[in-house]
Amino acid sequence: MNRPRTAATLLLAAFLAAGCSSQPTYDESVQQCVKALKARHLDDKAKPKVCEPLKEDDYTLLVASQAMDGLGWTDKDGKFDRNKMLQSPSP
Repeated sequence: MNRPRTAATLLLAAFLAAGCSSQPTYDESVQQCVKALKARHLDDKAKPKVCEPLKEDDYTLLVASQAMDGLGWTDKDGKFDRNKMLQSPSP
């Protein structure tokens, strides 16, 4: 058995695995996007860079969720509350 070659192969495999794991998971990307959406100015309609990995439908849901929360249409658990929407003053 060629130990230097085996050691080099294992080292390369570990390096590649570490390189791949440095990318955020989809769930981590979603969490980063939520933070970016909360932090952006209300007039800013541009898609934050950290939201780029998200599927378009997921991004749209996050934006809608942030809008409903900003309008006060969610309950203490962050769920949509129809009654709060109906009670809110019209624009």
